[in-house]
Formats: sequence, structure tokens, C-alpha cells
Amino acid sequence: MKFIWNNSRTINQSSNKKSNNVHSLKRLLKLTRPHLKEIIGAAVCVLLVNGAALIKPYILKVVIDEFLVKKVEQRAFYSITFFGILYFIVVALGGLFNILQINLVNKAGQEIVRDLRSRIFRIIQLLPLSYIDKTSSGRLITRATNDIEALSEMYTDVIISLFKDTFLIIGIVYTMVSLNTKLALISFSIIPLMFLIVFMLKKKIKNNFAKMKRLIGKINGFMAENISGMSIIQIFRGEEEKKKEFSKLNNEYFKTAKFQIWLNSFMKPAADVFESFSIALLIWYGMGKVANHTLEIGVLYAFTTYIKQFFAPIADLADNYTTIQSALVSADRIFELLDEENHVEDLDAGMSMKHMEGNIEFKNVWFSYNDKDWILKNVSFKVKKGETAAFVGETGAGKTTIISLISGFYKVQKGEILIDGININDIKKKDLRRNISVVLQDVFLFSGDIESNIKLNDEIDDDMVGEALEISCASKFVNNLPDKTQEKVMERGSTFSAGQRQLLSFARAIAHSPSVIVLDEATANIDTQTEILIQKAIENAAKDRTTLIIAHRLSTIRNADKIIVLKHGEIVEMGNHKELMKLGGYYRNLIEEGMKEKDDAELDPEIA
Repeated sequence: MKFIWNNSRTINQSSNKKSNNVHSLKRLLKLTRPHLKEIIGAAVCVLLVNGAALIKPYILKVVIDEFLVKKVEQRAFYSITFFGILYFIVVALGGLFNILQINLVNKAGQEIVRDLRSRIFRIIQLLPLSYIDKTSSGRLITRATNDIEALSEMYTDVIISLFKDTFLIIGIVYTMVSLNTKLALISFSIIPLMFLIVFMLKKKIKNNFAKMKRLIGKINGFMAENISGMSIIQIFRGEEEKKKEFSKLNNEYFKTAKFQIWLNSFMKPAADVFESFSIALLIWYGMGKVANHTLEIGVLYAFTTYIKQFFAPIADLADNYTTIQSALVSADRIFELLDEENHVEDLDAGMSMKHMEGNIEFKNVWFSYNDKDWILKNVSFKVKKGETAAFVGETGAGKTTIISLISGFYKVQKGEILIDGININDIKKKDLRRNISVVLQDVFLFSGDIESNIKLNDEIDDDMVGEALEISCASKFVNNLPDKTQEKVMERGSTFSAGQRQLLSFARAIAHSPSVIVLDEATANIDTQTEILIQKAIENAAKDRTTLIIAHRLSTIRNADKIIVLKHGEIVEMGNHKELMKLGGYYRNLIEEGMKEKDDAELDPEIA
């Protein structure tokens, strides 16, 4: 019984794989619809190229049998000269149409790949953070690079080649059968054996390709992670250990790729062996017939030429088979990502709210990232327009989660979050995020220049950039740079200090004129002098804006209108600094632990 069940499961898995292949192939062909003109044009050119390939051996057959063997009298349009000119014209036209079809199909293929790559990037941009959190960056990078490249090869090299080879084989078979049916059957007698070998190898080839794709995704992810964390690796002397980890991945990919080459190595040599064997069989049989004058030598010559032409596309099909298998594996992975299009964020869905007052309310909010371990438990608070609210608590208390929820990155399981009395789930994401700017502890700057990093979108003009730099107190250091706002920014802003990056992040937040500004540990990694500038920038930015602060430094939060104290995802205290210190509860304990034997709270002690 167990044996039967296992067999049925294997059969089901096999049939599922076949149906997936067919489904993926249909979807790939569907992508060609907008480019049908180019593809039809290329297909017509292919038929003409194939026609030229079929005519050439027949012209030589006529010349051999008619003028060299039978020595027929030559006339104006029935002479060796005429057929020589005709042969040249056929060759020239075949070459011309071949160039044309290559250009047409490559144009269509590259347009398809360009549109597909743009679509994937767009989807990645709009994927919810809950998906990004569970997916490695290497996996997404592989989809947009290696997998797309595999499809590019299929569209530009394989599809028309497959069409060309298929029709050439049909044309050759028809021509050979028309010339001599018995000779044609002898020529094709070994074809079933060759297809048997291909059938035996195809499953191994596809499974191995799938393994290669998974491994290259892991390698991409490993490289991206290690490049981002290179300073940590170097500081803690972890180069050797990371090298060993990479070598393990690299060697595994090497073994898989080597096995793939070994599998592929059978295809073309097998086609060459079968071609030579078929020609030998043809000559062995045909020469006897030529000797007793039952077969023309020109026909035998044409057959040997057609056999070579027949096995050339067979060899191409063998090579293309591996490319198709690679493309189908890549297609499965790409369509898996494209199918997430139904779950991406719709930035324009909901109520339009281009300007917000900035009144924020949490009403009995419960939230979990995995629907079971609650990060926030029954959280309720109000922050009025223009107020500054600070969130305090130990690591893991839920402070940063509150900011993510306000920005609309996640949806709460229970309760509701209101902005100006409207549930944020009912507000357009585009409008919600237009009115909220965030300054993070770990500032992310893009490659480019300072101006583009502050703008990030076309809604910000140069005057707004200048004003934002002034308000954020970043104008002094920017104006001292050789190219000012055009100063080049290297990857992640590596050429600027932590304080300078933080000031630029502040300028970026202010330039977008938000109704709500969020500071998430914005003063954690900066020196005292820069902190003074940041404090001034906070004062400037907070005017007429709702300000939400997550910070450990007392200097950043002591003047807040409201301090919300969190512990294990629950609000345990709420009030201003003086009220909470007077209360003598959890907040006061955090302050006293953070003072670390410093007597003067004005020295900006850190809260634990």
C-alpha cells in the first residue's frame, strides 16, 4: 500500500512539473504578443533562409547529374553558368534574410526582456515589507539579473532558432522523401536512438539547473551581505571564516556547474557521431546502387548534404534544449515573483489626503509580525497636531514597530490607527507617506550626489533643497564642499562622517515638508558637537509639525510634550519628563540606570 502511495505521489509530482513547464512556456510566449510584427517578420525571413538552404544542394544535384554525368547540351538558361549564378543569388539572399531575421528577433527579444526587468523592479519596489523581511536580497537580485539573462538568451537565440530548425528539418525530410523514399528511411533509421538518449538526460538536466539557480541566489545574497558588513568582518578579523563559508558555497556551485557541463557534453558529440554514422550508412548503401546504375550520383551527393543539414539543427536543438531548460527554471522563479503583483501595495488605493494636520491616535492596537507573538498589546495614545511625543523603553519594547505602523508598512491585527480621525488603512499610501518623513539611526544614502539624495523625487525643487539644508543645519558643511550640493556621494555615503550623513538625512526629511516627522534613534551615533546641531534642527523642524521621537539620550526627549513609556509591548507610563520623574516609576528607573554614576542629568546621560 505504501509502495503504491509513493508511486502515485511521484507520478503526481512528475505531472505537476510537466504542467508547470507547459504553463511557464505559455506565459513566456504570451509576453511576445506586443511584438508580433517583428516576430512574424523574422519567421518569414527564417522560411526564406530555410528555402535557400534546401535549394542549394538541389542546384548542385542538377549540375552533377545533368551536366557532369549525362553531359546534357547547355543552353542560355540551362547551363552550368546559369546554375552557378543562381547558386550565388540563393546564397546571397539567404545571407541577407538571415541578417534581417537576427536583427528583428533580437530587437523583439531585448524589448521583452527590458519590459520584464522593469516590471520586476517595479514589483520589488512595491512589495510589502512583510514579504521583504522573509526573502533574502540575493534571491530577489538573482530574479532581476541571472534569471532575466537566461530568458534573454532564450528569446534572442532560442525561439527563432527553434522555429528555424523545426521548419528546416521538416523541409529536409520532405525533400529527401521526394527524391528517394527508401534512401530517406535508411538515413533516418538511427534517429530514434538519439532521441532516447536526450529523453534519458532531460530530467537530470532540469533538476541540475534548478539547483544551480538556487546556489547562485545564495552566492548573490552572501556577497551582498558581506559587502554591506565588511567593516564588521575586518574589525573582528572574520575574513578567514567568511572565506571558508564562501568557499563552501562556491565549491558546491562549481560541482553542480561541472556536472551540468558533463551532461551537456553528451549532446553535441552524440549528434556528430550519429551524423557520421548516418552518412557512412548512406554511402555504403548508395554506392552499390550507383554502381549498378539504379541511383544517380547527384542524388547521393544531395542526400549526404541534406543529412549534414539535418543533423546541424538536431545538434542545435540539443544545445537549445539545455538553454530552454535553464530558461524554464528561471521562468518559474520569475513568474513566482510576478505572481506577487496581486499582493503589492497599491499606493493610489483609498481616500485622497494630500495634506494632514498631524493628529495621531492609537486605539487598542495589537500587532504581531507572525500572528502569534504580540509585539504591541492593547496600545492606546493620542498625539495632537504640533506636539512632540517621545517613545522610551528597553530594546524590543515595540518603539520602532509603532513607527513602522504609522508609516503604513504593516497592518494591525486588532484595534485601529487614526490620523486626523481617519483610519490609516483608508488613506492612500502615497498621501500617507508624503506627509510622514523619517530620520533613521542608520542613514542610507544612495550613490549619486547630495542634491539627488535630498530630493529623491521630482516634487522637490532646488529652493526647497537649499531651505532644508538651512533648517537642518547642514548648509555649513555642504557649502564647504568643493561641489556643494553636486558633491558626489559614494555607495551608502561612505565618504561622509556619521554626523554629516545624519544631517543630510535630516535635510531630506525636512525637504519633503511633512506633517509628521519621525526621529528613530537619530542622535545615537553622533558626536556632541553634531548633536547640538541636530537639537537645533529638531527645534526648527518641529515648528507646526507633529514630531515622534525614539531616543535613548535624555537631551533628545526631555522637552517632549509627551513621553510614552513602553515595556514588553505595553504602555506602562505616560506624561512629560517632570511628571514621570516625580512619579518615581519605570521611567525614573531607566533614567537612573542610564546615568551611570553621573550626578548631573544635564550631561545627557543615556537611558538603558
